[in-house]
Amino acid sequence: MTGSTDPRSTGARATPEWHEYSSAERLGAGLAEKLAAICVDALNERALAWLALAGGRTPLPAYRHLAGMPGIDWGRVVAVPTDERCVPHEHPACNLSELGNALHDANGISIITLTRPDGDAEASAMFAQRELNARAQPFDAVVLGMGADAHTASLFPGAAQLAAALDLQTHEDALRIDPDPLPPEAPFARITLTAKRLLRTRELHVVITGDAKRGVLERALASGDVHAHPIAIVLQAPQAHLHLHWSP
Repeated sequence: MTGSTDPRSTGARATPEWHEYSSAERLGAGLAEKLAAICVDALNERALAWLALAGGRTPLPAYRHLAGMPGIDWGRVVAVPTDERCVPHEHPACNLSELGNALHDANGISIITLTRPDGDAEASAMFAQRELNARAQPFDAVVLGMGADAHTASLFPGAAQLAAALDLQTHEDALRIDPDPLPPEAPFARITLTAKRLLRTRELHVVITGDAKRGVLERALASGDVHAHPIAIVLQAPQAHLHLHWSP
């Protein structure tokens, strides 16, 4: 299945490539194969491979598959979370810990944090911007999930900072976001990569499971309304090759 987005918000129209799998397990394996190929190609062409990786139940199994794949010089691979909850690094809700655990077998990989060790939101926002300023080159791949409300990374509809985070003219690579309302399962401020920084990539991979989320994604593709469906802004990426991965 292929689709396109309304170009009202970005002036561009993207044609995503759909990848459908029979199960979440097959999705994880398929995504891992694509990420492995991206890393190998990047390392053949450049000094390092540079990845932005979402957390969450859907993409994390793919990273475990990826970490076990041969032929990747992990010492030349750098990864950063697409977003992070403003909690201490030892907190169970910390995305950094989940990402590190999933990539445990990728010996030598560097994982860049977006937050200070104590999770202070304002200090973390400044810290994240400095870290990303030092690594301004395009990502080789960005992996994103999507919530039932069409948020991606921590670009939450209704957040006071959403317009700033969606602004494609911004000079910021990362911002603090306060979801409104705060999700009861994770009631924390976040640091998120901005839409502009997420779009500075060679490939975009959006991963979802279930018919309900597929419906949300297809409505976002059709509407292009980035404030109601923040995922729409990455679905409109004019420069990156856009992949949509789905399983029941």
